[in-house]
Amino acid sequence: MTSDFKKYLVPSVVARLSNIELKAKSVVEGFMAGLHKSPYHGFSVEFAEHRQYMPGDDLKFLDWKVYARTGRFYIKRFEEETNLKSYILLDISKSMDFSSGENKQTEERKGLSKLFGKSKSPAEKSKANLTKLEYGSYIAASLAYLMLLQRDAISLTTYDTQIQNYIHPRATDSNLKLILHGLNNIQSTNKTGTARCLNEIADKVKRRGLVVVISDLFDDQREVMSALRHFKYSKNEVIVFQILDPLELSFLSGNPVTLKDLETHEEMFSQPFVIQKAYQEAVREFITTYKNECAKSDIDYIMLSTENTFDKVLINYLTKRMKMM
Repeated sequence: MTSDFKKYLVPSVVARLSNIELKAKSVVEGFMAGLHKSPYHGFSVEFAEHRQYMPGDDLKFLDWKVYARTGRFYIKRFEEETNLKSYILLDISKSMDFSSGENKQTEERKGLSKLFGKSKSPAEKSKANLTKLEYGSYIAASLAYLMLLQRDAISLTTYDTQIQNYIHPRATDSNLKLILHGLNNIQSTNKTGTARCLNEIADKVKRRGLVVVISDLFDDQREVMSALRHFKYSKNEVIVFQILDPLELSFLSGNPVTLKDLETHEEMFSQPFVIQKAYQEAVREFITTYKNECAKSDIDYIMLSTENTFDKVLINYLTKRMKMM
């Protein structure tokens, strides 16, 4: 990797990712040598069968022992271990640009490269008033690096009410650079259209692989779950990272405040103590519904709060996943 990548990826996280794998739980399709079992045959590690030699076949795969016994040329065929096509889907709607921390809610979103300056450690960055979008961008960049490290093809799609950017899946350093550049230049301006966009993306995914959704999931829950199952119908593996701000989990306390919807700009004056209990119950139900419905559909669901360091929660999830494989 060149120095261009280091400003986007925390060195300590990169070092830990080097010892972690994100393997597919199910069979995938592909042709490169990687970590994931393929339903097809190729030339790789595990022997499958012999077939008769044909002009143009690589001679290094000839089985000379069989030739010695039969006088005929046979090629060794292997069960291919293949690269995975990985699709990272990042919600960039206006609600994702929220942070309850001080010195946030700026009109212009600062580049991720500034957040990865030498003056702050990963632990300090979690307290640096990250928006949900910035937090999700850290997750996306780290996963993209990990996937390329294990020679998987990586893709990034950003969306709000529509797909804003789609980077085709490729297992190249240049594609990672393109993804990191895309993350650095995100502008969140629109409302949420998670369900519609996920369905549109699902129609584009022609070959089964790994789909990672990074969003606050502030959309109709039934429609979102239907869209997530759309990926499952095509035999994709799906991982959902729901990112919420700690204030969204607990709500305000204290003096009366004016609440403003970041997407519709509607305002409401409120006494926090009047609605706090009902709000917290609604949030618990909101999270529980996603958790339970994802479990029913064999979808990995991880709820993340931006008050926790992204590197810790990501590494913990990946390590736990490895142990369960």
